[in-house]
Amino acid sequence: MQPPLEQAVLDQNGHHAYPAHWEADVVLRDGGTARIRPITADDAQRLVSFYEQVSDESKYYRFFAPYPRLSDKDVHRFTHHDYVDRVGLAATVGGEFIATVRFDRINEQGRPASGPDADQAEVAFLVQDAHQGRGVASALLEHIGAVARERGIRQFAAEVLPANSKMIKVFTDAGYTQKRSFEDGVVRLEFDLEPTDRSLAVQRAREHRAESRSVQRLLAPGSVAVIGTGRAPGGVGRAVLRNLLAAGFTGRTYAVNNAFPDGLTEVDGVPAHRSVGDIGETVDLAVVAVPAERVPEVVADCGEHGVQGLVVLSAGYAESGAAGRERQRELVRQARSYGMRIIGPNAFGIINTSAAVRLNASLAPEPPAAGRIGLFTQSGAIGIALLAGLYRRGAGLSSFISSGNRADVSGNDFLQYWYEDPDTDVVLLYLESIGNPRKFTRLARRTAAVKPVVVVKGARHSGSVPPGHAVPVTRIPDATVSALLRQAGVIRVDTVTELVDAGLLLAGQPLPAGPRIAILGNSESLGLLTYDACLTEGLRPLPPLDLTTGATPADFRAALAQALADPACDAVVVTAIPWVGDNGTTESGDGEVLAGVLREAAATAPAKPVAVVHVEIGGLAEALSAATSTARQTGPGRAAGPGSRPGADPQPPSGGAPVPPAPAGQPTGPAPTAASAAPPAAAPPGSHPTPPPGAPPSDGPGGGAVAGQDPGRTRRIPAYPAAERAVRALAEAVKYAQWRRQAADPGRVPQYDDIDETGAAAQITAMLGEDGDPRGLPLTGDDARVLLERYGIHVRPTLPAPTPDAAVAAAGRLGYPVALKTTAPHLRHRPDLGGVRLDLATEQELRRAYDELTDALGKPGELQPVVQAMAPRGVDTVVRAAIDPAAGAVLSFGLAGAASELLGDTAHRLVPATDRDAAELIRSIRTAPLLFGWRGSAPVDTAALEELLLRVSLLVDDHPEVIGIALEPVVVAPHGLSVLGASVRLAPPPARDDLGPRRLPSY
Repeated sequence: MQPPLEQAVLDQNGHHAYPAHWEADVVLRDGGTARIRPITADDAQRLVSFYEQVSDESKYYRFFAPYPRLSDKDVHRFTHHDYVDRVGLAATVGGEFIATVRFDRINEQGRPASGPDADQAEVAFLVQDAHQGRGVASALLEHIGAVARERGIRQFAAEVLPANSKMIKVFTDAGYTQKRSFEDGVVRLEFDLEPTDRSLAVQRAREHRAESRSVQRLLAPGSVAVIGTGRAPGGVGRAVLRNLLAAGFTGRTYAVNNAFPDGLTEVDGVPAHRSVGDIGETVDLAVVAVPAERVPEVVADCGEHGVQGLVVLSAGYAESGAAGRERQRELVRQARSYGMRIIGPNAFGIINTSAAVRLNASLAPEPPAAGRIGLFTQSGAIGIALLAGLYRRGAGLSSFISSGNRADVSGNDFLQYWYEDPDTDVVLLYLESIGNPRKFTRLARRTAAVKPVVVVKGARHSGSVPPGHAVPVTRIPDATVSALLRQAGVIRVDTVTELVDAGLLLAGQPLPAGPRIAILGNSESLGLLTYDACLTEGLRPLPPLDLTTGATPADFRAALAQALADPACDAVVVTAIPWVGDNGTTESGDGEVLAGVLREAAATAPAKPVAVVHVEIGGLAEALSAATSTARQTGPGRAAGPGSRPGADPQPPSGGAPVPPAPAGQPTGPAPTAASAAPPAAAPPGSHPTPPPGAPPSDGPGGGAVAGQDPGRTRRIPAYPAAERAVRALAEAVKYAQWRRQAADPGRVPQYDDIDETGAAAQITAMLGEDGDPRGLPLTGDDARVLLERYGIHVRPTLPAPTPDAAVAAAGRLGYPVALKTTAPHLRHRPDLGGVRLDLATEQELRRAYDELTDALGKPGELQPVVQAMAPRGVDTVVRAAIDPAAGAVLSFGLAGAASELLGDTAHRLVPATDRDAAELIRSIRTAPLLFGWRGSAPVDTAALEELLLRVSLLVDDHPEVIGIALEPVVVAPHGLSVLGASVRLAPPPARDDLGPRRLPSY
């Protein structure tokens, strides 16, 4: 936001300049869009026209008396504002007003006022009757509230007639802290404008409903016009029309081309028209396949005749350079001005396989079968490949979107839709850029709590974004992005092949209750490969069961049924190779027979997943992809659904590397050596997990035994041509199931009594000053130490040692033994270069070390040596926190030195971190065993380390001006820890795009 009151920008005449940053596009409750902007003196005629279309009743509610028309004085008052004490906003569609809101600053007596001492304003709305019920007033309230806070107003007052229940509801439902009084026949409402948890929840719930509805309007239109349909066969428009008809679209279809001759009435059996206006009835969706230079006139034609959404296949936009990028921005502005949303430009199209719609408005000639997977891609080529791969493996889709440059509708919008779509059990996303990572992780976490979300991301290298994607570039490394996605429950895979592999398993099989994998098959070698793959992926395989090459389908059925009945098994991988006949020839034609017996056996334990690895068995994959019905389970069987019971927690065998103790609910230890391992603790019969906050119950969207699916629906057994692919997909399912169980109890953000938040805020304000340097201000050692102390983070003091005598004096103050360290930037945290001398117990040792240091590395003025008291021995670690403008604040942890710097063995979590996050953070690095007693060493104080992480998280979360913290090294001993070095960086807080009023992104 911009500075308040006297700091507001003035124009050359000394008047407050037009605040262009208040302009915003918003999605309304019904899925349409509107433009919110400040009212100006040029809007007089628009205001008069708007007022004429308001009913007498609505005018009465606004002015408490009959008020048929506005006087010239009224029009002047309502269109002339100073943008500080008097502000008016309008919601517009097609350039015309549909609603207005204004506030006037008042004093304690309710009279007009000015200046910072008057922090209350009177607010009033007027919404055109035709647009009431669309959520316009709620959106305007969010925006006028943000404007008021920017201008130093802390409270709104509104007087409403008791009969005006709609407006009273707008205020009371907003979630602000308020009080109500009744006097002289008028209800007076006063409410604080400071956002609350409830107001933020209300805002996000409205955002979800609106964006979900906007996608629904695109995917389930009642009528479609293909604009740019060619007169002769061939071309993009004609291909889309053909695909629409071939899919059996249930709505009305029109062919549109302004070049059609006057006498042409049909194309491919559908009505043909020269424009959308000529159709004579409302069109819900327009597919635009005309050259880019003709698109503006098409958008105008659609907008003026009530089209709700556009799929723009036309190329020549941001992917083509700077001119195309501006053309793309203008396309979005124009479409939104009419209340329309856009998929594209440069899109491949959309598909909805629902029997009630059967929409194939895409260039895909072979539409996918109906299924339970929702697929979103930002690339047409990748979309084609994914559709083909899923088609070959018998997988069906609920919906498919290839968004191209995704200038408007994005993956976030479809996450809003798929979250509660009853036809979608699994979400697959191919992303090349994430325009709003903070919002994406929030939506993905909510969706992943009820159904799997699998993502493969192209353009993973920092700063590499496809030319068509005009989005902010995040500075955080891809490994950090991956860790944050995992924290949100997103299944991150590396290739589109893995995307399909994981999607097939999750869409057709239940989530595993744990990592214990049974392996059986007719090839010992293939079984061993599967066993090795399980160990590589961190699973706990049971010894493979070799049925020998002479195994019959009946042997497979019996073995699979027995494995599934074993309480020590959480999932089964079946391996199969062709049979060898008596004459020595291979027999690979029994795939359908084998598939049948495997489905029969799998049906005996519908709560455990089964995957098949096969080598050249004809017809097996196709037969397995056929649906197998599963009966709805009750009692203990129902408890085996995803996330509905904890996994086993057997004790690890003796010997080997110690395993870090896991947070509650997380399986630990290597694989048991026999099938007699202790069975998992079962949940009480019929029990259900507690859903995460805001998530629906397990029988809602995504509940049931199959991942994200109702257990009464069909299940398919996925088949894979390689053991590694099957096991990798199964490993992702295991990790996701574990996340689902833990999501029911995400932990808490603790509070500490010794934190001085007020003192820290005052110190930060004083150091930054009124005009903080946006590049950041690094704190001196003493300032950083004082700030960290306010949050209970104690940094061991260091004393400068510019001479040997100063070093001896410092050691005398601190007490022996001491450490002598260089602090020059090129030597900091580089003990390998010899810049640190430890355990100096006497003055003689200190002087000798000082001479050695300066002789080897340079003069004291260059080395900047310091003396520090020795800390108890332990494991050196690093704790960091940094703020990325797009992703938010990130907390990081790793071991000091090569582990984190060279090998990248660092874990990350979003701030604010919970106690569970902190526990997982230190256990998720590969070198974690060093903290838990590796090779007989003493385990360190991980509880103290977790508390340090939580205190750093609180400091960054409470004070967004703290844009960077590095504690290095943090020596964690068996009892307690010591922070030996610290750096802090301050800057004016970066803008938050997730706390302000709802608005569509504008790139």
